[in-house]
Amino acid sequence: MPSLTSKAPRSLALVAGSAAAIAAFAAPSFAQQAEAPQMPQGWFKECGKMQDFDVCNVQNQVIAQTGQMLTAVQLAEFKGKVNRRALQISVPVGRLLPAGVTMQIDGNKPSKIEYTTCFQDRCVADAPLTDAIVGSLKKGTSITLTSYNFQNQPNPIKISLDGFTGVYDGPPLNQDQSTERKKAAEDYVLRNRQPLLDKLKAEQEKAKAAGN
Repeated sequence: MPSLTSKAPRSLALVAGSAAAIAAFAAPSFAQQAEAPQMPQGWFKECGKMQDFDVCNVQNQVIAQTGQMLTAVQLAEFKGKVNRRALQISVPVGRLLPAGVTMQIDGNKPSKIEYTTCFQDRCVADAPLTDAIVGSLKKGTSITLTSYNFQNQPNPIKISLDGFTGVYDGPPLNQDQSTERKKAAEDYVLRNRQPLLDKLKAEQEKAKAAGN
């Protein structure tokens, strides 16, 4: 796979999204009860309008229980006065910027993607999206995205490529599906946030008591 050089415009927007339906199971009383909300998983495509461009974005996001984005990969295609395609990888802040992000498909040689910008909650690396990259992703089984923290320690995130081809070549989510996906992610985070906060508080109180 060719080495990636970051030449994509810094103004590329990050198209956020999230998705999954809540399943229902029959309780012993035969009443239907909603299953606990789950974080949406897998690849999905969203298309829309951004300024003077028609944008289609194939993406996958790894989100923590707290709602923090751990890694997001996006394959964006812009059509308008200027047509362009870009590969974007977003990771949390606190990264070692010169190291960039390495992308490895299965056991192939890793490629370095350079950072172009950082926001308050994430840093973004991007590069031109080529047919060769798309072809490699379609043939692959998984992709490993590795960023390095400020101590130069690697933080690899492995993402399955299962379903990628169908999503890339298929239609985008409609408005209802997109809204449903986003709500499922929000419900999941809200359900898990308070127990995590309670656990953190309990650990802090335990540590404080041990120090006395």
